[in-house]
Amino acid sequence: MHSVLDPDFTCLLNLVLPGVRSIMSVLRKEMEKYRDIDEDELLKKLSEEELQRLEDELEELDPDNALLPAGMRQKDQTKKAPTGTFQRDNLLAHLEKQAQEHPDREDLVPFTGEKRGKAWIPKKRPDPIIESVELEPELEEALASATDAELCDIAAILGMHTLMSNQQYYEALASSTIVNKQGLNSVIQCAQYKPVPDEAPNSTDVDETLMRVKRNDPDLVEVNLNNIRNIPIPTLKAYAEALMKNTVVERFSIIGTRSNDPVAFALASMLRVNTTLKSLNVESNFITGAGIMALVESLEFNTTLLELKIDNQSQPLGNTVEMEIAAMLEKNTTLLKFGYHFTQQGPRLRGSNAMMNNNDLARVVRSETDGSFTFTLSVPELEKAFGKKFKSKTNKKEKA
Repeated sequence: MHSVLDPDFTCLLNLVLPGVRSIMSVLRKEMEKYRDIDEDELLKKLSEEELQRLEDELEELDPDNALLPAGMRQKDQTKKAPTGTFQRDNLLAHLEKQAQEHPDREDLVPFTGEKRGKAWIPKKRPDPIIESVELEPELEEALASATDAELCDIAAILGMHTLMSNQQYYEALASSTIVNKQGLNSVIQCAQYKPVPDEAPNSTDVDETLMRVKRNDPDLVEVNLNNIRNIPIPTLKAYAEALMKNTVVERFSIIGTRSNDPVAFALASMLRVNTTLKSLNVESNFITGAGIMALVESLEFNTTLLELKIDNQSQPLGNTVEMEIAAMLEKNTTLLKFGYHFTQQGPRLRGSNAMMNNNDLARVVRSETDGSFTFTLSVPELEKAFGKKFKSKTNKKEKA
């Protein structure tokens, strides 16, 4: 594209350009004079005062940098010799004396003290009329001889809670005897703090318990390693390996033991072959979504575990993992309790429905007479549990 210039603008350029070219040529000639100048000879010709001035001008200073001290932000122009060390008290006294000697600024309107306007006079309000109440002689005698504690209880019974503290009021209502010994004028005090003792540390011997699990000790039904934080990861994995062959332990809990994904993978492998464990608790650890999914997927091969708790891990599992967990719970028919707080409503509803269905299928009532089991399920529930339809058989005599 070719740009079309205004004829007036073209004429103006033709007039200005020759003058600009002449000025540039003159500047080049002036600059060529200083091209071959020897700086050393010029410095030798300068006097001492001129050299000092040149040094002050060339000194690199940064007045905008607030991190530098004042002496490095601006050049020192003081030629006077120092009079001595800094004396703070003398400086303050000098500043105070200078301020007192400075004349005050005159007011635009001088103050004369004259009062203007009307003075405010508060209105007189009539005193409230106090009606005299006459009581029976017996009541007046009883009230006159009553102590402060008795008056406090009477006020609580009459509902005059504004005359006492909340603690006095509710104590008087809850007891049939006089409990407020301090009376109405007692100072309201805070309730005494009841110290709660700390939970005793877990006294489980990790190594000894591991050996008992490996020996298949018949007395070891529950293994509780909660809040023992110095258990090595290989030791926790050794517990999982020992539980693969153990046929006695029914409850295994490792809450707050800083377990991670390798421990979860080992427990998942254990659940695939273990047929005795009924409860597994791995809450409050460092297991990620991959480890949790391994535990949940192992439920497909386990039909004896009744309770699994995986809540309160160090990082959230995410929506994808929660959806997969809900799908696995819907496939499982033996798990009765699942401890996890879903963050999404969809997986939460699916998981709760799955647990509800499993509990409905497992409703069993033990008979008190012969110790047999009696199923209390309806026919549709039984058909859903066993995956087939049942034919109802009726007595022919009843039909007749």
